Amino acid sequence: MPTPTIFVDADACPVKEEIYRVARRTGCPVQVVANAFMRVPPDVTLTVVDAGPDVADDWIAERVKPGDIVVTNDIPLADRTLKAGGAALGATGKAFTESSIGAALAQRELMEHLRSFGEGGGGPKPFSQQDRSRFLSALDAAVMKAKRG
Repeated sequence: MPTPTIFVDADACPVKEEIYRVARRTGCPVQVVANAFMRVPPDVTLTVVDAGPDVADDWIAERVKPGDIVVTNDIPLADRTLKAGGAALGATGKAFTESSIGAALAQRELMEHLRSFGEGGGGPKPFSQQDRSRFLSALDAAVMKAKRG
């Protein structure tokens, strides 16, 4: 039964504590990748990469293997993860899939286009306890699926 590594695109990740909890319970190693130093528990590996667009994403994408899990809200990184055979989860527990990633990429491109005209601002809605709970369930399910192979 393979044990997946959980990669965390950490700079704006609101569910790090939940990830650590699931990882300890399931025996999965956690690799936190960030552009700046942050405190992590002693059983978690922190990698600090240079600042810059997509540097952390590139680091993760180059290392993810089939069965690994990447926690990110970055849609292009989720796409690269799926192409590498990994699972990609957003912080609200939304799993990116082969069938949903195309629409997510298209929506992202549309929103960037609208923002270039000064439209569509406001950002994401506030993170809720329900989002946190949904994430915990989704991460548990992703780990169990990865362990089954």
